[in-house]
Amino acid sequence: MSWSTVVVLAAGAYAFKLFGLLALSRVKLTGPLANVVGLLPAAIFAGLVIQQTLTGGGGDIVATRVLGVAAGVVAVWAKAPLLVVILVSAGTAALARLLI
Repeated sequence: MSWSTVVVLAAGAYAFKLFGLLALSRVKLTGPLANVVGLLPAAIFAGLVIQQTLTGGGGDIVATRVLGVAAGVVAVWAKAPLLVVILVSAGTAALARLLI
């Protein structure tokens, strides 16, 4: 990929963000659309976490990632603080990699 392609794509991404900031800040969303837009960041983040967890690496690496994410989910469900969630998730994945 050439640098000109990277620069053009970066400029397009920032232009798209600027358009959203300028144009959509003037529009008042109401009803179900406002609810959907409010949930989009969480849905996109969840999709990225799943994609990064389940792709790349061998079967053992994916298994340890899944265990780490599952431990993090349990910690979030137990309403643990963010630092505890991160430590539980990372510790579980590290321990699983050590044992597998």
